[in-house]
Amino acid sequence: MERLQKVMAHAGVASRRKCEEIIQAGRVKVNGEVVRELGTKVSREDTIEVDGVPIYKEEPRYILLYKPRNVISAVSDDKERPVVTDYVQGIPERIYPIGRLDFDTTGLLMMTNDGDFANLMMHPRYKINKTYIAKIDGFLAEADMQNLRRGVMLDKQRTAPAKVRVLSTNDRKQMSVVELTIREGWNHQVKRMFEAVGRTVVSLKRERFSFLDLGNLQPGQWRELTAFEVDKLRKEAESAIK
Repeated sequence: MERLQKVMAHAGVASRRKCEEIIQAGRVKVNGEVVRELGTKVSREDTIEVDGVPIYKEEPRYILLYKPRNVISAVSDDKERPVVTDYVQGIPERIYPIGRLDFDTTGLLMMTNDGDFANLMMHPRYKINKTYIAKIDGFLAEADMQNLRRGVMLDKQRTAPAKVRVLSTNDRKQMSVVELTIREGWNHQVKRMFEAVGRTVVSLKRERFSFLDLGNLQPGQWRELTAFEVDKLRKEAESAIK
């Protein structure tokens, strides 16, 4: 279920703010009944009319993108920097990223026009694992790894327990490659977790999201999720709160 004004905006009726005004003016019907309440939620099965004209409801789309470095996880940018939707061509629906990856972070990013699905994937209560490969300066002591596994304090809150393992080290360059799996998505979380144990992230890539990985995709390439993958992700998220 999504808010009526959001569905209208996605269908191209007007901006979300303008759609709210249209609803309050009594110009919208849902299943033949005039609706004026802004909190109204609708499903894909509902019939929505604006001034007596049925609106086009987009087909749900689910995209997996290999986000390149130095690209904004957004649909537009006021500084005219590259955004992730620049890479997904030939999709008429207005998709948007599920969550975000930092400007300089690469890897797996999903995109959709399905708000319910996006919420299931983003909210930490659904406990979906996200795995990152980080190149860091220096080396992790066993105590550092235990701190990460227990959770570290960020903004007076403790992160959920993480999975961590060192993939490789380079004594000459004084660097390590570390795999970190978390189930939250706080702002700059992975970088800040390493900072909490005294290490700086040099480069970062999201390798997996739940069971999904990048497969043979190269940076900037994308594919559509299969119906099986979407259903499996939904069931995984929903099972976390049962």
